[in-house]
Amino acid sequence: MSTALLELTHVSKAYGRSGLFARRRVPAVRDVSFRIDAEPASIFTIIGESGSGKSTLARMILNITQPTSGTVRFRRRDLSTLRGHGARLDFMREVQPIFQNPFEAFNPLKRLDHYLFSTALRLAAAAGREDVERRADEALRSVGLSLAEVKGRFPHELSGGQLQRAAIARALLSKPSLIVADEPVSMVDASLRMSIVNVFRHLRDDLSISIIYITHDLATAYTISDRLIIMQRGEVVEGGEARAVLDHPRHPYSQRLKAAVLAPQTDADPSQPPCTTEPVR
Repeated sequence: MSTALLELTHVSKAYGRSGLFARRRVPAVRDVSFRIDAEPASIFTIIGESGSGKSTLARMILNITQPTSGTVRFRRRDLSTLRGHGARLDFMREVQPIFQNPFEAFNPLKRLDHYLFSTALRLAAAAGREDVERRADEALRSVGLSLAEVKGRFPHELSGGQLQRAAIARALLSKPSLIVADEPVSMVDASLRMSIVNVFRHLRDDLSISIIYITHDLATAYTISDRLIIMQRGEVVEGGEARAVLDHPRHPYSQRLKAAVLAPQTDADPSQPPCTTEPVR
């Protein structure tokens, strides 16, 4: 049996809200448990509409936010026990984020190669200019770009798809075991979404990197997910093997999501991803 790469056990998160007479706790995530094995690499998808708790869950996995109760373990270590700069840096090397809007991930006044080079120096222990540039170019080529294409350029000089791939390349510099991608294609033109989805497939299949893919888009989830959970109001309402859940959803909320997003397939090839209408927001 494979050891766990990531394991969440009865994880909940509540935030305080001031009422007229007293403070009350508002739950954002309720009693979520799942496990991602270290091998083989896989894509685990968290599906839900805005306010479902999926981004709060991502922040707890990234150790940005601490759970109110329950535990998040990475390689069997409880993230709440990470102490000191060295331990946190080691965790950052292994677990990297990719955020929704690539234009917000980079300062528009700084060149892209600045981010790549500084990440290579800080997290990849690159030594010297030549090594830094080699590592940056290697990471960029993994996502279909090259250092020559981005060197000296500012974020606004790239398309949204190119910039998101540059963000993925930056995350690859530390050679992570896990990438947490929070709505990584929602700000990318529909015509370019599959190119980003294919990059994640390449990371899993060729680089053995596991991915937590957070989305409201059932179509892309259907295309690349190995397993998934569906969240509503902070709770997991359904989960399991991706195709089994999306082909035959059991929970009424999952059925409504499918009805809203996935057009029914009659004579279509069942090996192909379903067609989409407008995404659920």
